[in-house]
Amino acid sequence: MAGTHSSHSREEEAQKNIGGGWRSFPFTIAAVAGLTLASSGILANLIVYLIQEFNIKSISAAQISNVVNGSTSLFPFVAAMLADSFFGSFLVAFVSSCVAFLGTVVFALAASIKSLRPEHCMKEASSSLCEAPSGVQYGVLYMGLTLAAIGFGGMRFTAATLGANQFDNPQHQAIFFNWYFVTLYVVSVAGFTGIVYIEDNVSWSVGFWICAASNLIGVMVFLVGYRHYRPDTPQGSAFVDLARVAVASVRKWKSELSSSTPQNYCSDGLVPAESGVPGKRLSFFNRAALVTDGDSIEKSWRLCTVEQVEDFKKVIGILPLWTSSIFLSTPIGMVSSLSVLQALVMDDQIGPHFKIPAGSIGVIVLFSASIFLSLLDRVLWPMYEKLVGKTPTPLQRIGIGHVLNVLGMVVSAVVEWKRLKMLHDENKSMSVLWLFPQLALVGVGEAFHFPGQVGLYYQQLPESLRSTSTAMISLLIGIAFYLSTALIDQVRRSTNWLPDNINVGRVDNVYWMLVLFGAINFVYYLICATFYKYHKV
Repeated sequence: MAGTHSSHSREEEAQKNIGGGWRSFPFTIAAVAGLTLASSGILANLIVYLIQEFNIKSISAAQISNVVNGSTSLFPFVAAMLADSFFGSFLVAFVSSCVAFLGTVVFALAASIKSLRPEHCMKEASSSLCEAPSGVQYGVLYMGLTLAAIGFGGMRFTAATLGANQFDNPQHQAIFFNWYFVTLYVVSVAGFTGIVYIEDNVSWSVGFWICAASNLIGVMVFLVGYRHYRPDTPQGSAFVDLARVAVASVRKWKSELSSSTPQNYCSDGLVPAESGVPGKRLSFFNRAALVTDGDSIEKSWRLCTVEQVEDFKKVIGILPLWTSSIFLSTPIGMVSSLSVLQALVMDDQIGPHFKIPAGSIGVIVLFSASIFLSLLDRVLWPMYEKLVGKTPTPLQRIGIGHVLNVLGMVVSAVVEWKRLKMLHDENKSMSVLWLFPQLALVGVGEAFHFPGQVGLYYQQLPESLRSTSTAMISLLIGIAFYLSTALIDQVRRSTNWLPDNINVGRVDNVYWMLVLFGAINFVYYLICATFYKYHKV
């Protein structure tokens, strides 16, 4: 987003004959926008859809939603491995977007054909009297959820990698990632508001068919832009190379050197072991490249190149930071589901004629994140650079995100405590607007840590793992959603904080628990960040 017009034109001129550059940008971003509108229109209101149209109880609906969101975030990692190892980013992203389209069509059909849903349950009826979905109805529901999770997940971050691969300049890659996240958030805002409003006030069928149309348009635009993309060549399974380093290091634990002068195996030939490559950090794995008795080039599970060893050490070095982000995302997953349940029992009336749909409450996170991303890129980071003389590192951005996330959980706990107090002491329903501050804090935190993490992984991991690097953040989000589902289940088993009727529960205690875990995790992150060493970009 920064002023880089002249450098843009130079890069486009250099890439005129090989594709890529900024001319590919509109097609990638438009495709991401089309599929994001479709996915947000379905996933944002999923809890409400399950409760109202499939007669599923509230906490169970929240857990199903977490599993779906987790799967949508796990599949990008599988897609990234396929892209890096075998098929390339374009083909994987294109096939995934087609699968997503099938999922949206299944949702639209289920909403349009009455026999594919159980009989509508009246609000006045007891939940025990509501008709449960049949096996066929559950089958159609889960088929739509599975196709949507695979398709949306496979497209999202693979397209991000394809877009970043069009540029050689790290600054241009960073600008692309900023625009990518702005598009993701802004279009999600449209889905969380416009599509959800249509689903709640017009019909679920119309809303889901709009999602299918948006998905189809995104696929078509993505395909039209094919001739403008710089092709990426899969380099074989990088994960196999990483495994070879680990195996070779263990196998050569006590091996004897093949000569009196130690040598390392490099892709260009043999180099003296005293040459400084591979580096001293995590030196245990250096033995994988050390030539010993019985080694040969053909025995790749015993002898690896220096480059493979260094790539392996890059991955191992960044894993502690990556694990610290798992619980950074877990509260986000819990807030996304619990805030919808809170909104369902709060006063949603804004003025005499408008009600805030419960499924749209998450738009505050997206809205605050998209606004703050723009402020960071155009105002705050340039000011910081003028004052300090350098831009903040990705680790500093992620650290600020940790702090804001914990503050968001503190506000969430206080607001829920106040809501229960008003309900029980004064018999008053708190306005849903009180959920805005906590969700805004979470969104601002995302503006710091999500782009920071994507940029860190993309630049610091080996080039052979480019698609995987951008999907690492998606993988941790997926794990976090599954962890939040397991955590909700454990809380339900161990306490009375999360009954189906949260008005008689203690959701505030759940938030205080997340504050404690978040604070411990932040200390762990600081330790990991202190010992991490950046590789040259």
